[in-house]
Amino acid sequence: MAHEPTTHPHHDRAAHQHDDQAHGSHHGHGHDHHGHDHDGWGGKFGAAIREVFAPHSHDASDSIDDALESSAAGIRAVKISLMALGATAITQIVIVVISGSVALLADTIHNFSDALTAIPLWIAFALGTKAATRRYTYGFGRAEDLAGLFVVAMITLSAIIAGIESVRRLINPVPIEHVGWVAAAGLIGFIGNEVVAVYRIRVGRRIGSAALIADGLHARTDGFTSLAVLFGAGGVALGFPLADPIIGLVITVAILAVLRTAVRDIFRRLMDAVDPAFIDSAEAALAVEPGVTGVRSVKMRWIGHTLHADAELDIDPATSLAAAHRIAHDAEHTLTHAVPKLSTALVHAYPAGDGTAPEGHH
Repeated sequence: MAHEPTTHPHHDRAAHQHDDQAHGSHHGHGHDHHGHDHDGWGGKFGAAIREVFAPHSHDASDSIDDALESSAAGIRAVKISLMALGATAITQIVIVVISGSVALLADTIHNFSDALTAIPLWIAFALGTKAATRRYTYGFGRAEDLAGLFVVAMITLSAIIAGIESVRRLINPVPIEHVGWVAAAGLIGFIGNEVVAVYRIRVGRRIGSAALIADGLHARTDGFTSLAVLFGAGGVALGFPLADPIIGLVITVAILAVLRTAVRDIFRRLMDAVDPAFIDSAEAALAVEPGVTGVRSVKMRWIGHTLHADAELDIDPATSLAAAHRIAHDAEHTLTHAVPKLSTALVHAYPAGDGTAPEGHH
């Protein structure tokens, strides 16, 4: 028999949609469920706080695995959130015109400019739908991770600006005029940004996009900034002007916590890190595949919001070439159903006991 039967990557999953539905319960086995096992209000409150600063990176219960469909969902999310943030900024501009507050104008310009950071992500999703070329043989999915770096840079800039402004107002207090209007604009800014944050993070989970989740966290940091404006105005109204810079410093710390999560997720994508539970699910599924006597290795990497896998299997040395190829092809098919977001897989089959590939776990 041939030494190493190998299947070609599987790109078209449309023919297996009925199997996806039938195997839907297998998607996401072993995923982390931080905070779900805590009882009582304390555990629920802690889980809610963790969700604000470090949302889960995936949600298999309602996922979109098809690559083109998930890219379309990402573009749709960016469009809708961009319109929502634009409407929020325009509402704040109207309040600026009515109140004449210069300080509020600066905050509004900040929110409007941050809304435009969705455009690089939009471009990245559009690029990700392009077919692979002889130069870019894995396609253009990595553009999404590059857009994620841009989002991380914007969150960092927000933290720096918030911190500097808070310290400056603490050293040289600046009187806040039109307190009522400022508070109203802060409330509108917070609500608009938080709604967009929740929406982006939810869609990011469904399609497996770390960059879109990071952009949701970016909107959340802008919401924190608007919340600081609201609370600062409230403190001034209550006769405590230092509330404005003090709350600003607290918000800066909150933005840094969000930044840590965004940096971690984007760094992991750029370093080809995957959830170990995905590897566990793949190995378990391959180990029980008919004709497979052992699993030598399983490797995975994210390319944008889709996964690619490489697996090495042991089979009976007496297996014919045609049978070995069929086993490898069936194993690849099994992988695409055992692991969510897995769009392509390359499976190598080796005669058991052959030393041409490093032995893994069996």
